[in-house]
Amino acid sequence: MFVLIAGGGRTGTQLATLLVAQHHEVRLIEHRREVLARVHHELPTEVVYEGYPLDIQVLEQAGIRRAQVVVACTINDADNLMLCYMARDLYHVPRTIARINVPRNTWLFDSPFHVDVAFNQTDILAALIEEEMSLGDMLTLLKLRQGRYSLVEETLAAGAHAVGVPVQELSFPPHCVIAIIRKGEIMAFHNITSFEVGDEILALTDRQGAEQLAALFAPPGARHQ
Repeated sequence: MFVLIAGGGRTGTQLATLLVAQHHEVRLIEHRREVLARVHHELPTEVVYEGYPLDIQVLEQAGIRRAQVVVACTINDADNLMLCYMARDLYHVPRTIARINVPRNTWLFDSPFHVDVAFNQTDILAALIEEEMSLGDMLTLLKLRQGRYSLVEETLAAGAHAVGVPVQELSFPPHCVIAIIRKGEIMAFHNITSFEVGDEILALTDRQGAEQLAALFAPPGARHQ
């Protein structure tokens, strides 16, 4: 995959580093001299293109005509919006991703500017805090499908609602796949009659399902919203 990144700040540089390590073709555009001095120490020379990210000549030299993804993560929201618009309208780039620096500008990062995905670090942090509070002691191991589904884990403590209750009497979320690790062995859900203290529950589910499972498997007194 060929990814073009505009902006050599910490976000853009770290993203480029990860993508290069995964053997993707990457180009990063940056024009600030003080930033370039650092970027050249962190990325291979052939990855870095010096120039203003909205300069047509710079974009074309960096290879935007064959880019599969353009990531606009400069420190200027107007530049990020314009870059996404140009990438789609002029070069027909299939996928655009934009960073939101000022939260009040979030409403602008939408289809009229050809922004497919917008990431706002403030919203991401707030959502993570809210999710951790709502799931109590349940641990989120992995996010899938842009966060729509999660792989979550909980170890059953004494007094949890599900302990000792026949499986067929418990109400489980409709969109949920569950596996149980008991005494070091993986057990299929249909091979148990009831949950036991110490069972490690692994579940692939959506947000609503994770909250329902947290209520079933949480230890006594755990807080859920």
